[in-house]
Amino acid sequence: MQRKKAEFKMGYMTVEEHSSTLLHLKRSPGIRSWSLFVGIASVVLAVVYYSSESIFSKLFCVISCLFVAMQNMEVWEEALFDKTKNLIELKSFSLYASVLTLWKKGHEKVMLDLTQVCDICIQEERFRYLGKGYLVMLRLAAGFSYPLTRSATLGGRSDVKKVAALLKRFLGLEELKQRRQQVEEAEYGEEEEEEDSLGISSDSDDEEDEL
Repeated sequence: MQRKKAEFKMGYMTVEEHSSTLLHLKRSPGIRSWSLFVGIASVVLAVVYYSSESIFSKLFCVISCLFVAMQNMEVWEEALFDKTKNLIELKSFSLYASVLTLWKKGHEKVMLDLTQVCDICIQEERFRYLGKGYLVMLRLAAGFSYPLTRSATLGGRSDVKKVAALLKRFLGLEELKQRRQQVEEAEYGEEEEEEDSLGISSDSDDEEDEL
């Protein structure tokens, strides 16, 4: 199995493994999440260091602010597309949920049927004060869509389009769409031929009746 290096280091997702039968994507918290976490932690530590409060008050302040920082962090996510098993495995890990529940929760896993994916599209989301965000949606034959990731990427539409194009190539959705169009055109042509033959036969019957 041929292994490729990560293609999108700072984009929507990174490619961990890519072969003809397996596609493994990963996503980690971005610079914005880590900057917010480090910024809150630095301010809190500075305030606590120069504060004259008791040790318990300082500890409570540190723990509370760290929880707020973790709550605003993005989650770790993975997407595994396996053609040999016809399965899509979507996994996510939330540091905030894990710490809050003492590591009892925080891990989520969703299994989808790979053969049911009929299209890949990009969905736009708007965030107050932050602008637009984008994420990849998996459209299933059952009539509903499922997001590839739990959260959108702010501003990075080009990277999201690259991931969507990669998924379309891996799943062969363009070829599948062309085959479906050919089948529909062939069926439409057969229906027209049948209608024409029925029209000719009805005309001949009318002529015979007149005679």
